[in-house]
Amino acid sequence: MSNKYLSFVSDEHLLKCISNLHAAYLNKKNTITRKVFYKNKIDTIKLLFDAKFNEIDEEDLVGAEMLRQVDKSINNFIGTFHEELLGGIKGFERGKQSGYDIRAVDDTLFAEIKNKHNTMDSSSQESVFQKLARYADTHKKAKCYWVQIFAKKSFNVPWQGQINSKEYGHSRVHKISGDQFYAMLTGIDDAMMQVYKVLPNAIDEYLSTMEPSEAIAEHSAFTEIQGAAKKAGRTILNQITAENYPYYMGSKEL
Repeated sequence: MSNKYLSFVSDEHLLKCISNLHAAYLNKKNTITRKVFYKNKIDTIKLLFDAKFNEIDEEDLVGAEMLRQVDKSINNFIGTFHEELLGGIKGFERGKQSGYDIRAVDDTLFAEIKNKHNTMDSSSQESVFQKLARYADTHKKAKCYWVQIFAKKSFNVPWQGQINSKEYGHSRVHKISGDQFYAMLTGIDDAMMQVYKVLPNAIDEYLSTMEPSEAIAEHSAFTEIQGAAKKAGRTILNQITAENYPYYMGSKEL
């Protein structure tokens, strides 16, 4: 296998993972209708300061605010990207709806992947530990991992301690940082950083191959707001203010 980007997965697989992530981004952003965008009142005075002080035009600013609203979902999408990418390494596969995120095809490894170390509360951690412990008990040769792609430090340690005031521990259930997990599956110490280094060029290659007809319309909310602003003769921020606070005195004059 002659690869341009990574030695441990094919270029085709990497580009497919990027394509899937891009589609997820666009689909999620396209669910932000004007009604959804306005569900929590928009602080348009803050947006006005942001625009002026940071020299950001209104279109980019509103787009960034919409992106912020879907940030939690996008973090999940990034986790899925890592699952898909790691599932392309020889000897491993992605679990999809099987209850695990990654497994070794010989059942010697099972993993739950989270993009960041702080994305689970104590109840979620307890549930994940219990699930991994069940895999370890069922498969006597398996080691099971809670993978934190972006962690506070590099580590691979037994997962032991109190969760919800209960003591937990298992000889084959571990916590592991993203860099060490990538290294474990690939046998390459800096595999995760290799992914980081090749992504700019790989993303550019993917985007360059997209046909215009394949693009998904972005930000239906922005399109709606932009159209309403044009019809009313308002700026985009004035339109958002008028629509969010129609009951405030003076809003009709914007």
